[in-house]
Parts: sequence; structure tokens; C-alpha cells
Amino acid sequence: MRNITCSIADTRKRVFAEVARMAYDGDYSRMEKLPYEILPGEQATERESIFLERAIVGERIRLAMGLPLRSVSEHSLLSDGVEESAVAEKYYDPPLINIIKYACNACPPTHYEVTNLCQGCLAHHCYHACPKDAISFHKGKAVIDQEKCIKCGRCKQSCSYQAIVKFERPCTEACGMNAITSDERGRAVIDQDKCVSCGMCLVNCPFGAIVDKGQLFQLIHAINKGEKVVAIIAPAFWGQFGDKVTTGQIKEAMKMLGFAALEEVAIGADLCAIEEAEEFLQCVPDKQPFMATSCCPAWAMMAKKEFPGMAPYISMTMTPMVLTARLMKRRDPNCRVAFIGPCAAKKLEASRRSVRSDVDFVLTFEELRGMFEAKNIDFSQIPDVESYFEASAPGVGFAASGGVAKAVEEVIHREVPDREVKTVYAEGLRECRQMLRIARTGKYDGYLLEGMACPGGCIAGAGTVRPPEKSKAWLEKYKAVAPLSNPLETAYIKDLSLLHESSEEWGRVSHH
Repeated sequence: MRNITCSIADTRKRVFAEVARMAYDGDYSRMEKLPYEILPGEQATERESIFLERAIVGERIRLAMGLPLRSVSEHSLLSDGVEESAVAEKYYDPPLINIIKYACNACPPTHYEVTNLCQGCLAHHCYHACPKDAISFHKGKAVIDQEKCIKCGRCKQSCSYQAIVKFERPCTEACGMNAITSDERGRAVIDQDKCVSCGMCLVNCPFGAIVDKGQLFQLIHAINKGEKVVAIIAPAFWGQFGDKVTTGQIKEAMKMLGFAALEEVAIGADLCAIEEAEEFLQCVPDKQPFMATSCCPAWAMMAKKEFPGMAPYISMTMTPMVLTARLMKRRDPNCRVAFIGPCAAKKLEASRRSVRSDVDFVLTFEELRGMFEAKNIDFSQIPDVESYFEASAPGVGFAASGGVAKAVEEVIHREVPDREVKTVYAEGLRECRQMLRIARTGKYDGYLLEGMACPGGCIAGAGTVRPPEKSKAWLEKYKAVAPLSNPLETAYIKDLSLLHESSEEWGRVSHH
């Protein structure tokens, strides 16, 4: 269960703010002192030692700057490698998602446990339900032999008092790829071959042991160098920085940070919906049984990893992030583009060679909030200015589960009113996997399938700072003020062919 308001979130906020402040100041001599500034005093507040707390914060600082974790067995300074990282252009050195070993609680593996709610009943439902004779009784109370237990859960289902609970590591439970195991000391280990960087483990770990790398440091260096950095912000941004913060105030605040402009990624979502609608009409059912959307990189990666035979059925359309970035670079080839969004997986997407020329930096809303903190920005003191919206309501709706499929459906109905469009969507990688299993049986032939790695969609991404239910309400307000009712009404539809020309040209360069 994710908790957005807790000490872990507070620490992340402070780390991002201090890294941003250090980058703006250009003074790296403070780096060794930062853990002491973030955690002053002599007494630990969360763990058994203030030294352990500072060591963990130190690794968080390094990862926020894009630096690797240090080896526990070798002496090194916190600032080791900072000069190489203090550049205006640097992509992620794998892995993107990291585990700070000494922050991990080494939680026990999944098992079933009898609690003190057991009443020692005479029916012994749990005993009779167990297929492996793993349950016995001690002083009238049920006891589970973990060596015999096969974790089927039948004892839990049969207990009249709900006295048996399933214990599962939060990171393992949150991981829809079954990519998290344990080392010889019980500490979490990520199988990077399975991981798709959705980030659900890092926001669900109650000990804050899992952390992603950032480009915050490099982005600010580009701004300090005087480069023109254009921010493109995902539609999930509404409400992220406070209930009373307007889009006009956010635009002004972005200028105060040094950004040259702020554009909405929802205009790229409109183009994506048009492209996917066209692709669906051309391919389903004549060339392929169904089509799956491509917007969520973690979902698309999961599908290609675990259902390689279905890879051709995933849309070839570029994501809204890439389409919007290409629009910006066609407008000004010399600009740098920073995607601001809710997603950890977008960091991995942007580091692909085929996308690097489009998207220079990826920041989460959490990291952007750190920049606001570093510049002491008080939104209540920023005058509201008029802000213009260009995207359609369906394009804005991409940010929530079901929104992508709905937008594509709206385009198809506008172009071919009599065409029936069947859609189904899944949220969370386990649900997505089940959707593809059903699709494999032929049940979804003729359908448009939408997958979102984060339960709730992008508004619940790993880089968000507000509860998803509040973000959902704000997203509906954003949709209500959108000037267009259908993606086909976008003024950028004329640019689609030009963006494809760029795609083909850069694809050839990347291939060679």
C-alpha cells in the first residue's frame, strides 16, 4: 500500500531540493555535508542509528544526481564521480531502479501465518482444507509447518475467524513482473532482465530502500549554461503542486526555474490517438486479430518480454512524449527538451538510442517539486497569468486508465461513424498480463487493448506527489476546460507526416 505522505516522501523531497540547490549554485563542495544538513543532530528519528540514516540519504543523493551506488565494502567519498556527472548531457547508466541494501528490512518471503485470532475451533476447517498436511495444533491453536506449506491459501480461505493472514513483501507484491527475489541475507534483489522500470516497488517499499536515478543535476547544468530548455509536461500534472495552484502560476514558476517555455504533452496525445486510430482501422481485423496501445513503455515492454508472439500487435505509434518532443525540435532544432511527468519508465524510454535525439531529460513531478523548493518558489506569491490550452479533452484523458482507448475510439467514431469499436483496458502489470492471456485465446479478437503499468494510470505513477483519487478529480477539471472535443480537431495534425519523415531519417541513422 503506497503512502504519499510519510517520512520517506519527505526525505525524497528534501534530497531533490538539496541536489537542485547544489546544481543551481554550482558548488559541489557541499555534497559531503548534505547528509548532515538533511539529518542534523545526534539522534536517529527512524532507524537505529543516525549514521545509518545519513548513509542512506547519501546514496539517495548520489542516485538523484545520476551517480551509481557505492560499494559497502570499499572506502569512497560521497562525491566520487561528481565531476563526470556535472555535465549538461548524461543518460542513465543501468540500472535505473536500485536497492540500497542496508536500507532494506530483509522482509520474510511470502507465507501464511496463524494470528492470535485463532479460536481453537472444533471444526478445524483449515486442517481439512490443507492439501499437504501442513497444519497441526498446539495447545488447541493451529500452527502452519512452513516446510510443508505450498502457499496455496486454502487454509486462509476456509478459516471462519479470518485468523490466517498472507504475509507478502510489499516490494514483491507491488512488482507485476515477479522481478524481485532475495539475496542470502534476505535483502531484496531486482532481476534487471525482468524489470520494466514501472517504479511501483520504489513507492511501495515501506522502508524507502528502492530508489531510481535522476537527471535533475544535468538538467540544471544545461539551464546554467544558457541552453534553451523547453519543458513538456504530462497531463497528469493537474493538482500535483497544490489545490490552489493554477496552470498560469506553474508557467510563471517554470520561467523562474530557467525553462524557456512550457508545453503540454496532451497535444502529442492527440496525435497519438489519431495515429493509433488509423493503424487500428488499417490492421484490425484484416492483418492482425487485435491491436494494443503503445503509450505506456512499461506495459509495452512487459508484453514484448512475456508475449513475444504478440509483439507485432502492439501499436507502432510513437508515445505522446516523443511526438510532443519532436514537435518542439521541429519548431526549434537547437532547443533541449525536458519531459516532466509522473513516470519512472519514461526515463528508460528516453534513454533508448531511437529516442535520445528527441528527449534530452526526464524529470518526475517529485523532482520538479525539488527544483521549486531549491528556488524558494511560493505559488501564493506568483500572480496568475492567462494560460492557453491546445489539446482535446480525450487527449488530456490519456493520463487515467481507459483514457487512451477512449481517445482512439473517439477518433474512429468521428472518421467512421458506423464502425463498432470494442475496447478493453487493464491497469497494473498483473492485470495487463491476464488481459493478454485472454487475448491469446481469441476472446479479444477485433478489440483495441489498452495497458497501463500503474494501477489507476499515469495519475498514479511512481513520480507523482498527490493521491491518485485527487489527481483524478483534477484531471476531470482539466478535461472540462479543454478547447477541443476530439483529437482530430488539433491544429498539429498537419505536422504528422513531417514527424514521420524525421522518424524514418533518425531510424536509419540509429540503425547504421
